[in-house]
Amino acid sequence: QMQLVESGGGSVQPGGSLKLSCAASRSFSMYIMSWYRQAPEKQREFVARITRDGTSDYADSAKGRFTISRDNAKNTIYLQMNSLKPEDTAVYYCYGISPFLNNREYWGQGTQVTVSS
Repeated sequence: QMQLVESGGGSVQPGGSLKLSCAASRSFSMYIMSWYRQAPEKQREFVARITRDGTSDYADSAKGRFTISRDNAKNTIYLQMNSLKPEDTAVYYCYGISPFLNNREYWGQGTQVTVSS
């Protein structure tokens, strides 16, 4: 089992920045790690993904504003969010899946991000 714990959420004004963290309870070097988000009354959606070797990709809504990174030594991934918009308001979830371990997957509990003036 692996627990994922997100932190760093909060309230910010439009145009502001936040940095989310997701700490794994054990080594996640075998996992592709991602951030998803879910706004009220909407489906959970993909935000960003980072592979074991650091290759990343983003949803169109995140490109140019968000940056995902990982520190395998600390078993932590990050999501730097800049130029935040009200439509970025959501609960942000950390997700890990390992194609090397029969697609074993884990979700964090989520952290709330609110962008409002």
